[in-house]
Amino acid sequence: MLDLLKLELLAVVNCLLCVLGTELWPSARAANALIHRVTSLACSWYEEMINNRNKSVVRSMSWNADGQKICIVYEDGAVIVGSVDGNRIWGKDLKGLQLCHVTWSADSKILLFGMANGEIHIYDNQGNFIMKMKLNCLVNVTGAISIAGIHWYHGTEGYVEPDCPCLAICFDNGRCQIMRHENDQNPILIDTGMYVVGIQWNHIGSVLAVAGSQKVVTQDKDVNIVQFYTPFGEHLGTLKVPGKQMCSLSWEGGGLKIALAVDSFIYFANIRPDYKWGYCSNTVVYAYTRPDRPEYCVVFWDTKNNEKYIKYVKSLISITTCGDFCILATKADENHPQFVLVLCNSIGTPLDPKYIDLVPLFVAMTKTHVIAASKEAFYTWQYRVAKKLTALEINQITRSRKEGRESRLAIIDIAGVLTFFDLDTRVTDSTGQQVVGELLKLERKDVWDMKWAKDNPDLFAMMEKTRMYVFRNLDPEEPIQTSGYICNFEDLEIKSVLLDEILKNPDHPSKDYIMNFEIRSLRDSRALIEKVGIEDASQFIEDNPHPRLWRLLAEAALQKLDLYMAQQAFVRCKDYQGIKFVKRLGNLQSESMKQAEIIAYFGRFEEAEGMYLAMDRRDLAIGLRLKLGDWFRVLHLLKTGSGDADDSLLEQAHNAIGDYFADRQKWLNAVQYYVKGRNQERLAECYYMLEDYEGLENLANSLPENHKLLPEIAQMFVRVGMCEQAVSAFLKCNQPKAAVDTCVHLNQWNKAVELAKSHSMKEIGSLLARYAAHLLEKNKTLDAIELYRNASYFFEAAKLMYKIADEEAKKRTKPLRVKKLYVLSALLIEQYHEQMKNAQRGKVKGKNSEATSALAGLLEEEVLSTSSRFTDNAWRGAEAYHFFILAQRQLYEGYVDTALKTALHLRDYEDIIPSVEIYSLLALCACASRAFGTCSKAFIKLESLETLSAEQKQQYEDLALEIFTKHTPKDNRKSELNSLLEGGEGKLPTCIATGSPIIEYQFWVCKVCKHYVLAQEISNYNFCPLCHSSVE
Repeated sequence: MLDLLKLELLAVVNCLLCVLGTELWPSARAANALIHRVTSLACSWYEEMINNRNKSVVRSMSWNADGQKICIVYEDGAVIVGSVDGNRIWGKDLKGLQLCHVTWSADSKILLFGMANGEIHIYDNQGNFIMKMKLNCLVNVTGAISIAGIHWYHGTEGYVEPDCPCLAICFDNGRCQIMRHENDQNPILIDTGMYVVGIQWNHIGSVLAVAGSQKVVTQDKDVNIVQFYTPFGEHLGTLKVPGKQMCSLSWEGGGLKIALAVDSFIYFANIRPDYKWGYCSNTVVYAYTRPDRPEYCVVFWDTKNNEKYIKYVKSLISITTCGDFCILATKADENHPQFVLVLCNSIGTPLDPKYIDLVPLFVAMTKTHVIAASKEAFYTWQYRVAKKLTALEINQITRSRKEGRESRLAIIDIAGVLTFFDLDTRVTDSTGQQVVGELLKLERKDVWDMKWAKDNPDLFAMMEKTRMYVFRNLDPEEPIQTSGYICNFEDLEIKSVLLDEILKNPDHPSKDYIMNFEIRSLRDSRALIEKVGIEDASQFIEDNPHPRLWRLLAEAALQKLDLYMAQQAFVRCKDYQGIKFVKRLGNLQSESMKQAEIIAYFGRFEEAEGMYLAMDRRDLAIGLRLKLGDWFRVLHLLKTGSGDADDSLLEQAHNAIGDYFADRQKWLNAVQYYVKGRNQERLAECYYMLEDYEGLENLANSLPENHKLLPEIAQMFVRVGMCEQAVSAFLKCNQPKAAVDTCVHLNQWNKAVELAKSHSMKEIGSLLARYAAHLLEKNKTLDAIELYRNASYFFEAAKLMYKIADEEAKKRTKPLRVKKLYVLSALLIEQYHEQMKNAQRGKVKGKNSEATSALAGLLEEEVLSTSSRFTDNAWRGAEAYHFFILAQRQLYEGYVDTALKTALHLRDYEDIIPSVEIYSLLALCACASRAFGTCSKAFIKLESLETLSAEQKQQYEDLALEIFTKHTPKDNRKSELNSLLEGGEGKLPTCIATGSPIIEYQFWVCKVCKHYVLAQEISNYNFCPLCHSSVE
């Protein structure tokens, strides 16, 4: 809405001044003007520089975005760019061009020069020509035209949308185009239908003002008007301006006023911006743009607690509020045609989004429904929230904002005219037909906001210019001077917000900008009560009834102890609590007691407490503070009393104060009060939040067995990985299963097994299997082996270790590594054997001997191990690779005969070591030992292997031919020892150190692997050659 003021000047020059800091520069043209630069020193202005160029006249000048550079153009084509301190940066003569306009781009990299013939040339910031601008708005335009204005919004306050048009160019014939940048191929085109003299953006680039004159059809004269447009070319409004000829316009810095130079006057128009804002549940919701972000910054300001919550919303269209909720209407996506209605609560938390296909140009909201409308269609959405909603309200449906109560509809049209339409009236038109509805006679101009009272359909408030009017039955009260936007009208009070002031510094809203106004009936009633008396005021309120007035009367009667009148007033305003209070007062005998209760009722609690204490009624003072929840004061009153304090009340007070500190996360302070209040549950929580696990452990130890808090404390220990303390707490509350689960969760498997055994639990096996399977899925086989080993599940660990050894053997990696893996597997099997024997020994009772128990253990073990027979030959893999390595070492050391004897053992391990490697080594050892008979047999075996390719077999045949053409294929010497090696069932035990058979009666047996070593050989070893256990 626009409000015009007129200021007559003694002398008006066609020059507007722009202030920068303490320096003053002229910013518009004068036909025969000098350029003066002046500066302010000690509150006085001094002329600092004069640019007197008599060759031509200045036509235009423009500051860049940051105000550090100015460009001045002369009519004859001269261009000067200077700095803010008055120094010339560069100058240029554009020959043959007649300049009339200039403007900078937002980034100060581009200069636009407007020519007298209507052309616009694009230059860089060093004065180099780039190109001519394409002017789409002049297509099919004939005749002489001139540029009325060029204005490029610099974006210093942000943009209303990303990639928003900001460069406005307008010609005197009314044609205008708004561009996103200087090369925009799809500009916004406007035909204003007027003769234009000037244009200018407001301070945030959301409104373009176009000033000029327009022919009036009914009158033979021109009318001065200002048209207002959005950056997208949508017409916002028209302002008619008196006078003969308007020649210039300028926005005020905050965008709330516009100055218009008309004839010898300057007119000032007040601008009422259509902010994106709303009010719900004591919260003002408003949106503004920031230069550092492309989104709208939406602020949810809780005016009651003075807290604000900020949300950033892209492409925000509107904000609509009702009750405790608001609707943010936005675009779904830049590349998506859908739109979104986001239901939010009063702190900005999104509750429910609704995607729609129509453009929500207009949005209304009730307690149960949201109505969104485009220019062609509308959409209704019945939203659901946790709170029950009943009332119905419709507000701000279209640009002609409509608000209704009961049967009347208020309409503010685009010209600011407020009219009313009665929907229930039935009238007969000139044709005799009945028409529903009647336009009421009340009409107000220059109206820009209105709101019906929530509790009275005959009351409404409206904003007209800078005044607020309250109407009762269409009769106005005296106006109130304000520029606030109406938030709420209820209980004869109007709450408004000074959005203009808030948006000057939107990051720091102040409660001073929330205004509350009482309407006349409330003010008159209060004045009657104070000056005339309750009886007369009662009659006035009877004639003008309202619950708020009856409450006012009831409160006044209470103050004068007129309980009858107070009760009658409470009945009229349906205040049941007030009625009960009056009845309770009637039962009191003491006048001072009544006074104290009334004082407490009015919220003067300190005074009421003092009166209770003066009457020696400390109990009532404590009861008052209990009702208020003032536990600090309760504790003080309890401690300062002369008698013994109530222990239960003391505990309650200590716990309540502890809750106060805990709610504010002051855990250390809370602990002190919880200890005094013996609140073990909250004490455990505080210890946990303070990470005082020692205190938490002491608390758990102090609790009796099976206390309900113990499981919770145990879970706290589990969450921080303290297994021992958690197990102790679980066992104390008789939950061994939870204790075992904790050990499993924290990978304390030894402890888990121990607990499972001590409590006779059978689930540990399945838990181990499940966790081992999980480790195996992640290829953590060694971790699974360690898991089984720690849990004393040696058989399962041995199977996994044997599997790893087999896999490594197939890879043909280092034989020593493979031997070690087989040894580890066999050692686990030995541990399994020992475990079974010990288990059986524990079962044997009576006079059974140790040998008998050992035998029983072996028999049970035999039964249990039938599913996997590899336990019988646990050392075969280790033996195979031990002899394989030993034979090669003996061969390389030159003990060829011994190497041959050792290699001969490998024939028993073809299931472990590939045959090609066994017989290759055997042939090599036999050839070195000149036992060509054994060598020949080895070659025969190699040549018969099916695993070899034809090429490999041929190579073996060629090698055999080469050997046996020189040597006869028989052993030159065959000792008794060799014959024994080839023997069958009665073959002698083998020395694991030398690979030779043991024929002597004295030998050493390893206690771990049960293998033999010659007596004379074992003296050379500290450890068993096979399993590497110590030699005793």
